[in-house]
Order: sequence, then structure tokens, then C-alpha cells
Amino acid sequence: MAYEVPPLPYDYSALEPHIDEETMHLHHDKHHQAYVTNANAALEGTEWADKPVEEVLKNLGALPQDKQAAVRNNGGGHYNHSLFWEWMGPSAGGEPDGALGEAIDAAFGSFQDFQARLKDAGVKQFGSGWAWLVHDGSGLQVVSTPNQDSPISQGQTPLLGVDVWEHSYYLKYQNRRPDYIDAWWNTVNWSKVAEEFSKVG
Repeated sequence: MAYEVPPLPYDYSALEPHIDEETMHLHHDKHHQAYVTNANAALEGTEWADKPVEEVLKNLGALPQDKQAAVRNNGGGHYNHSLFWEWMGPSAGGEPDGALGEAIDAAFGSFQDFQARLKDAGVKQFGSGWAWLVHDGSGLQVVSTPNQDSPISQGQTPLLGVDVWEHSYYLKYQNRRPDYIDAWWNTVNWSKVAEEFSKVG
């Protein structure tokens, strides 16, 4: 079954003032749709066309050689953004508690140290990409990936990610990527992150 862009789980303006309504319209309706359209086109006619995107991204090397780059970029874009919308929400932010909060403290020293690590990874990601909190099978790590590469292709489970492509912030923040990341923390839906952590932690 062909991939589809999932509807936003909140209104386009729900993340104001941290992320503006116009950016959300363009990011969700145009950019995410383009990834879906191109991923479907790349997979059409292959044995992978009806597989879940997670399975495809975990097995990129098994795809036909001439499809791998397009699927890595566009399938990755679809998967990453589908998660990204869920990781944000209105009246969100703050700090995680419970098992997730304890695991972050244990892995990074404190929540503030974790925030600094993730922000640093996002700010220093050259060009387009993402900064992530992942579970690598043994514990929590902060990693970054270029373009639409996803940690799932490296055997890691993405628990939280911030999109640092310019299309995710440029209308409001221009070249001020650090300011965008600072504001983005106010949108993080920690209950969703904790839900995913409970499956691997």
C-alpha cells in the first residue's frame, strides 16, 4: 500500500509562537508530501512497495541498487517527519519524568546536559539533517544524521529528533538555528517520547 502523509495531530497554528503556522503548512503539506510522492514512485513495482517504511529503511542494502538513494532520502524523509509531528504538541515542553527522566539523567548527567548535547548536535550538523536521542540497544545516545538519513537504518531506535533542515525554521528564525532549537524544546511531547522509550528501555 502506498505511503500517505499522516494528518497533523493538532492544528497548524498549535505550536505558535515557537513554530509558526506558515512553516507548519509548508513543512507538512509540501515537504512531507514530496517525500511521500517520491518514495512511492521509487518503490513502485518492487517487492518493497507494500512493506512498512520502517522495514524498508532497515534493509536499504537489499533494495535494487538504482532505488537505494531515492528510498533512503525520500523514505527516510517520510519516516522521520511522521515521527517529528508526533514528538511535538501544544502546551508541551518541560522535562520528562519517570523512567525516561531517570534514564536521561543516568546517560547524560542531567536533563540540562542532555539538552545541551542535543542542541550542540543540531547546531553543528553541517547543512541539512537531524539531531536525535536514540536507544542503540544498550542505552541512550545523542547522534546526528545528514539529510534524511534515519537512525533506524543504523540499528538504532529514534526516541526524539529535531529537524534542522532550513525549511523547518527559516521563515521565522532565518539563519538562527540555535534560537529555533531553543524554542523547539517548548513543543516537545514528552509523553510520546516516554511511550516509545518504554518499548526499548
